Amino acid sequence: MGPLGLGLSIEPQMWALIFVMVRISAAFIAAPVFSAVSIPLVVRVSLSGAIGVLVLGSRTITPPEHIFALATILAVAAEALVGLAIGFILQIAFAAPALASELIGTSMGIGFASAIDPQNGKSTPALGQFFTMMLTLLFLSVNGHLVLVEMIVRSYDALPPGAAWLKPAQLENIALFGGYTFLAGLLLALPVGFLLLCLNLIVGMISRSAPSLNLFAVGMPASLAVGVIALAMAFPTMGDYMLVIVQEGLAAAQSLVLG
Repeated sequence: MGPLGLGLSIEPQMWALIFVMVRISAAFIAAPVFSAVSIPLVVRVSLSGAIGVLVLGSRTITPPEHIFALATILAVAAEALVGLAIGFILQIAFAAPALASELIGTSMGIGFASAIDPQNGKSTPALGQFFTMMLTLLFLSVNGHLVLVEMIVRSYDALPPGAAWLKPAQLENIALFGGYTFLAGLLLALPVGFLLLCLNLIVGMISRSAPSLNLFAVGMPASLAVGVIALAMAFPTMGDYMLVIVQEGLAAAQSLVLG
């Protein structure tokens, strides 16, 4: 085979690889851990290409014939939508610790303490950063990143390229799963939040009985001390519930892919 024939045989495979990488790259843009700002773009593109090669080796993917046709643009948009939906569901689950940290941090009086979140490069509450790091470590410890890659690969069977538009029921399930963030965040903050609520009630009764007492001089140190002790006591239970959050997020993504 001459150089011209070799070029003609490689070009369709390259277009097929690029077409497959659209869904994988979109999932990595939205999914936690992979979308972290600390991960270089070159690494994400290389990882998407490596997974794309494996997909092409195990499945028959036919790229669109006309590259700049309207049907091709719609097919690429459908691929990106599927990838973003898979990653976005896990991102919804990862938002629960941020909500819990807002509730706990405000009650403890450390809501002003912030740090740079390496996931998105923005300033977030320090307590939320701690919760997010713990959830990320638990996600990696249960091989959630491998499960995510497996679901992306299996999605080519359930949602084949070219016919991968999500149904209205699937989009509705994504929106309804957003309510799980608030439920999980409230349940995650419940042990510490309940103790801090009781402390605020006690401090309120003391301030009514002794109006001359400086509320900030007594309430702030007490809230901080009780909050730290309550976090130390309740964190094993909170860690167990973080595992439940990871499992619920993976189950929701699997339900989207496999139905």
